Amino acid sequence: MTAAADTHLVIADDHPLFRDALRQAVAGVLSSPRIDEAGSFDELTRLLEQNADVDLILLDLTMPGISGFSGLIYLRAQHPAVPVVIVSATDDNATIRRCLDFGASGFIPKRFGVDTLRDAIMKVMEGDIWVPPDADLSVAADPDMTRLRDRLVTLTPQQVRVLMMLSEGLLNKQIAYELGVSEATIKAHVSAILQKLGVESRTQAVIAAAKIAGSQWRQGTSSPQ
Repeated sequence: MTAAADTHLVIADDHPLFRDALRQAVAGVLSSPRIDEAGSFDELTRLLEQNADVDLILLDLTMPGISGFSGLIYLRAQHPAVPVVIVSATDDNATIRRCLDFGASGFIPKRFGVDTLRDAIMKVMEGDIWVPPDADLSVAADPDMTRLRDRLVTLTPQQVRVLMMLSEGLLNKQIAYELGVSEATIKAHVSAILQKLGVESRTQAVIAAAKIAGSQWRQGTSSPQ
């Protein structure tokens, strides 16, 4: 056991069976931790609004409300002090590299068993960054992708949410309703997003977001709830 009994973790994954597997892994390295679960990104944000005193978030890349790196970008902007470890079935070298670039504290492929999950969680809780032993992160980054990534991380948490909703095809008035703000506020956010990303239209902003995420940020990757 490597942490105190009051350790607070959040498991964010839309598959109940895999959440159970992560619970088992956590139980193997932490003494009586508090574990909250979220099956969608909205559930996760509500949990964090109620109590942001969290020691670790285990986040799937694709779940209802997010796809790809959008959720990670939002969490790193909104809760920069909380470590986020990605747990995903998509575990190619480029995806792992981008997760680390966006501030993840580790990457655990879903193909690994409970014992490896335990080792990874223990390492992260000790302050290390954990990636699969067979991951090759030495590939040089594309300069254009690096510049675009650097622009994306300048977005505020609310601007990331707006961009996520733009990527889903929502209109300004729909986004305003979902976020509980005025349409004028959303228009201001969209203008700021375009300026920060260096693009001229909503469509170009969505394309830019899709570029940085590759196949990981596209409409329809999340399973229905």
